[in-house]
Amino acid sequence: MSMHLQGSLFDQTDELRLGSLDGLHRTELGAGAWIDELPGWLSGADALFERLAADVPWRAERRTMYDNVVAVPRLLAHYAAHDPLPHPVLDEARTALSRHYAGELGEPFATAGLCFYRDGRDSVAWHGDRIGRGAHEDTMVAILSVGAPRDLLLRPTGGGGATVRRPLGHGDLIVMGGSCQRTWEHCVPKTARAAGPRISVQFRPHGVR
Repeated sequence: MSMHLQGSLFDQTDELRLGSLDGLHRTELGAGAWIDELPGWLSGADALFERLAADVPWRAERRTMYDNVVAVPRLLAHYAAHDPLPHPVLDEARTALSRHYAGELGEPFATAGLCFYRDGRDSVAWHGDRIGRGAHEDTMVAILSVGAPRDLLLRPTGGGGATVRRPLGHGDLIVMGGSCQRTWEHCVPKTARAAGPRISVQFRPHGVR
């Protein structure tokens, strides 16, 4: 799949390299929820975007919504716990995250879900990862973004509070932890502004979707 990506001026290397996780910055959201952030965790992220866009077996799905069958506005791929990931650096990322959060999470990150946002028309609606244990237990979801930045929005479940906005792309990392999947929602909204393609890689523990 060929799509034009405007590369980052700050990441002019094709060498894929993960940085240290020591620079993670935590923001407490309230109600036991938090996010950790590390901009530019992956160097060479634009090169990884090109590889994933070309090599991953992307699926275009359709889902029932309000008695209609509609196209899911993004492309998807999912890798179960024992599936080989589409690039070795993603194995390195999952291992590094599992090691860093071992004390808080108590288990490794296991699965990887990939979303391909081709342009500003692609999106994901407000939701929490509440299928499985995320519906009733604190857990973590770590997202590595490559490609052009797109806004990730977070708000308290049901609305009624301030919205948190984070533009993510070009190797940025965000980790949603604590009660975040139960007490907060997140989305990637559509945008009428010019938006380049972005791929997000979501690492989750076993039994969280």
